[in-house]
Amino acid sequence: MPFERFDPSRLRLRPLAERAHDLGLSVMRRPGDAFEPFDHPALPALAGAVVEAGRRESAVILMLGGHVLRTGNGPLIIDLMQRGVITHVAMNGSGAIHDFEFALIGQTTENVARYVSTGEFGLWRETGRINDIVREGAAEDLGFGEAVGRHIEQENLPHRDVSVLAAGYRLQVPVTVHVAIGQDILHEHPNFDAAATGRATYADFLILAQSVTRLEGGVLLSFGSAVMAPEVYLKALTMARNVAQQQGAAIRCFTTAVFDLLDLGPDALSEAPKTDPRYYFRPQKTILVRTVADGGASYYVRGNHRVTFPNLYRQVRERMG
Repeated sequence: MPFERFDPSRLRLRPLAERAHDLGLSVMRRPGDAFEPFDHPALPALAGAVVEAGRRESAVILMLGGHVLRTGNGPLIIDLMQRGVITHVAMNGSGAIHDFEFALIGQTTENVARYVSTGEFGLWRETGRINDIVREGAAEDLGFGEAVGRHIEQENLPHRDVSVLAAGYRLQVPVTVHVAIGQDILHEHPNFDAAATGRATYADFLILAQSVTRLEGGVLLSFGSAVMAPEVYLKALTMARNVAQQQGAAIRCFTTAVFDLLDLGPDALSEAPKTDPRYYFRPQKTILVRTVADGGASYYVRGNHRVTFPNLYRQVRERMG
């Protein structure tokens, strides 16, 4: 006998107008703003590597979790995309949700403790539109990111100027979304199509793998993604290296960086032993150690994304003149 399954059609959805939002457009950091100072010895080196990668026409890939957008960095990311600095943005599913909600209503983020206790967390009607957008895009063989970015741009959503997804579609810079089913609020909704989402996010994975083929001499930046970024990057790099070796080439000399809050101690660039809990922090062993062991360089920057990304942005812009 098959196991009994939950029927999502029984769920009651509420409009976003009835949700209390924790964040609005006031959090946005924009080019020309004064940023809270943040000094770290890695920032000048990283800014130099990013600018040099542009001169070489190598990839500069930004991988991020949703908190990077929640702290208002979207306009700064868009500015670097417009200037040809960032050549690929890869985000998790929550990043796409926050980006879409900002574009749609200029607000995002709910109080999880409040709404999970009432059985309402994530069950907001307008946010669930993303499922329909992705399903329609998958039918056209579009990736998740391109489908949502196209919708935001073509439907002229009120705040599309702060949407990284819309900017990717407009500028033709790949912005990919890497989803783990069951992990995002969209997967609660009755209109969720697992097959369409799987097809769309797999297309985005292949788009990312293609970008990684240009990582020699380039830069990969991971901001606040403890699982998606290291795991997706690891597989994409393996695929890219496999093909490069068949062609007598190599992808070894590039720069990686992890920006996060965890204190990794003085040996952040060395793999911790299995007896150390840091061993299981994937960004460290994957992004900072193993994948650059054959000739690359890596940096760890500890701090809040609200200050770390703007200060990296500032240093990149200064080096660009």
